[in-house]
Amino acid sequence: MAPASSPNAAAPAPLRLLLDGIDRLGRLDGWIGGGCLLALTLLMLCEIGTRFFSNFLPFFPASIPVAWEYSSYLMAASFTFGAAMTLRAGGHIRVTLLINNTAPAPRRALEIVSSLLGFAFMCFLTYAMVRFTWGAFSRGQTSISSDTQLWIPQAVVTFGMLLLALQFLSRTIQAVLGLPLEDHRMKAAAPAD
Repeated sequence: MAPASSPNAAAPAPLRLLLDGIDRLGRLDGWIGGGCLLALTLLMLCEIGTRFFSNFLPFFPASIPVAWEYSSYLMAASFTFGAAMTLRAGGHIRVTLLINNTAPAPRRALEIVSSLLGFAFMCFLTYAMVRFTWGAFSRGQTSISSDTQLWIPQAVVTFGMLLLALQFLSRTIQAVLGLPLEDHRMKAAAPAD
């Protein structure tokens, strides 16, 4: 049973379990995205420190060979992993002029249609990334600079896209049932957070 504070509390029991499960995945998604962003920051700071020390210590390497490659993987992962939680928290950029000036019934229909379109698009994108990742795996593709198996970072990005697709599915169901579309508990406490 979902806690009373759940925005999905008014949903029928099986759907509430599904919606609350997707919300939990969305929170995990946000934490993983934050972890990727932290790892990216640390990697870039290490690259800067390495470059700095190499100017004074001749035996110190001039750079970290995989820094730029792995930073691009981490950047892609942080974008895709942060997307589902951002959608649930209401943080995505939206054109609210139409939504704010529409009566509740048409507004709900607009939310259903836009959420369904977002779900369909993300399903297509996730499917395309699964095929792309599978192709890299089956061909044994590796990166030129580090010999990293390319399917690994591609699978991470694909999983982030899958989580966003699930969040769009959840949003569609919530719009159909008239449930809150955003969980304000997921928002940052202040704009600077």
